[in-house]
Amino acid sequence: MKAEELLVQVRLLKSWNDNSVRDKAFLVSNTGVAQLVEHWSPKPGVGRSSRSSRANFMNMRKISIYFEEAFKELIYKVTWPSWKELQNSAIIVMIATVVIALVVFAMDISFENLLKLLY
Repeated sequence: MKAEELLVQVRLLKSWNDNSVRDKAFLVSNTGVAQLVEHWSPKPGVGRSSRSSRANFMNMRKISIYFEEAFKELIYKVTWPSWKELQNSAIIVMIATVVIALVVFAMDISFENLLKLLY
């Protein structure tokens, strides 16, 4: 191997650890010489991979801890209503729904009659 080719390969390997070169890939041609290929996109940040966009196992662990804590909170810290309180709340919601429906119906009929008088 020529000294120049070896020097180029050493430089490429050293620059591979640099963040600015991390999104570039090595391709080995038929001659065995390493080439550095860049993939460019018209949109900034598209078509590139970086540390921030890769899946990180620590972030995955944080998500699993979040769901574990949410489950524990639902079981041990949330006070659930009794069956009687649940029935009373359901009756109140049904009565309020009927009252609001009657109000909307009355407004609809009154506007209909008003528009018949005007036109």
